[in-house]
Amino acid sequence: MSASARIPLFPLPGAILFPRSQLPLHIFEPRYRAMIEDAAAGAARIGMIQPQVSEADNVEHPPLYRVGCIGEIVGLEELADGRFNVVLQGSTRFRLIAEADVGTPYRQADVDLEAFNDVEPEPLGLAQRSEVEQEARRLGDAMGLTVDWEAVNRLDDEMLVNAIAQVAPFDVGAKQALLEEGTLADRADLLVQLMQFLRMAQGGGETSPRLH
Repeated sequence: MSASARIPLFPLPGAILFPRSQLPLHIFEPRYRAMIEDAAAGAARIGMIQPQVSEADNVEHPPLYRVGCIGEIVGLEELADGRFNVVLQGSTRFRLIAEADVGTPYRQADVDLEAFNDVEPEPLGLAQRSEVEQEARRLGDAMGLTVDWEAVNRLDDEMLVNAIAQVAPFDVGAKQALLEEGTLADRADLLVQLMQFLRMAQGGGETSPRLH
């Protein structure tokens, strides 16, 4: 990929994608069905990006955050009624340069594909890994979730941190902050703080002492 490219955008609040992570999507709106059809016939990639509003705000053309992630289409199922089930594989984060004036029903933008150094990260320290796992368990208990913790423990550090960041019910701004963190260790540190705040909001008690 060149340093910059024009890509179709899928603005979806609360949905973030990281390099080397996957994101399943159900595409039903006509404009985004057209986007998937066009992408599948071309470079087979779209840009996942968050609007700076929630879905409840119901804004037609919301302003966007400046950072998103390229999603390569690695799974595609067209349903009988024209909807799609899609699986995206994150490749690299991008920074928005400018939205393009286009005639498509979906938004497109020119983006900087070299804004982040998204090589595979160094693993977390043992104490930090333990802290992420412990706080995830506490949050899961506070929210009454049923989790296969043995499967969670088998995830590598990057998959663990990014999976929690994707599925935890953080607000749009918190999700964006996690996406934009420069290193895995920094993202893990922020994730622990966000889980603690969310757990306390759920009535899950005080935070525990930091391990590092």
